[in-house]
Amino acid sequence: MQGRGRRLGRRSGFVALLLVVAACGSRTGLFGPEDDGPGTLVDAAIPRTDAPFPIVDGRVPDTSPTVGLDALPPIDASPPIDVNRTDCPDADSTLVYVVSSENELYAFYPPDLGFRFIGALACPAPAGTSPFSMAVDRRGVAYVLYTDGNLYRVSTLTAACVATTYVPNQQAFATFGMGFAADSTSPTNERLFVAESGGGFVPQPSRGLAHIDTSTFALTFVGPFAPSLPRAEFTGTADGRLFAYWPQGSDATPLGSIAEVDIRNAQIRARVDVPIGTSSDAFAFAFYGGDFWMFNSGQSTTSTAVSRFRLADGTTSTPTTFPGRIVGAGVSTCAPSF
Repeated sequence: MQGRGRRLGRRSGFVALLLVVAACGSRTGLFGPEDDGPGTLVDAAIPRTDAPFPIVDGRVPDTSPTVGLDALPPIDASPPIDVNRTDCPDADSTLVYVVSSENELYAFYPPDLGFRFIGALACPAPAGTSPFSMAVDRRGVAYVLYTDGNLYRVSTLTAACVATTYVPNQQAFATFGMGFAADSTSPTNERLFVAESGGGFVPQPSRGLAHIDTSTFALTFVGPFAPSLPRAEFTGTADGRLFAYWPQGSDATPLGSIAEVDIRNAQIRARVDVPIGTSSDAFAFAFYGGDFWMFNSGQSTTSTAVSRFRLADGTTSTPTTFPGRIVGAGVSTCAPSF
């Protein structure tokens, strides 16, 4: 996922975004108190609670070996449950964060389509490597995977970057798409789920689903996707749902798919196709306010198409573009769900 990005200048369209960020005060992008130590920059702390909320299950997948991707039902468009957000003091002002192949971090505010430059990453990454994927946890801390398989922790407030103790190539997961999703009855208990990239641009199935403990940075394999998926990116929600997106079309016939993945066993529960993406794209994926957002850059372009799939009515549009190559996106599970 290589490309040349360009820094955005200030635009009047950013005013609404800046006002929202200013109004919410000290919020995300924060390394937590447990990260204090040499070489780590701590921005602030976020109040947290352990108030429980129910997880909706009930969407049991058909695990019959005769069921393929084409036979899956569409994604459930019913409103999500009203999860407990007591640890999200400004949940309605949560942003989507994106990283470019040129090591630049931006905030994206879907309601007004505005991008705001946060800063250039200064991760201690080897020369010749660049960002490959990104996810953002519930506190607003970003995890950025580089093309050599190293994983870094990044502040979404300042773009400060520190190395983690993650050891690359665990369980043969060299590179992967990733996203956080809740996995228990506590809103603060979430996991970083990853989808092995299946050889990158080489068309072959992904090895499957795993999750990474962001305290020990051990990778635990969940299982192969059933049915199998190619390289894909993830986004998750506070009610325990995990979604994958992968492009598979051509320049003449763009096509991609969005699927819901069972975090317990890697079964594919549902799928919908969208007219977005080619098999050679650099791409990223995020869920915000009931909509899926896809960021796609073709090999022959230095810009990114920013597309939206509305889950409520099944419509797809490309309302804006970004003048650079976005290769990773992440959003907290505190983000609005509808």
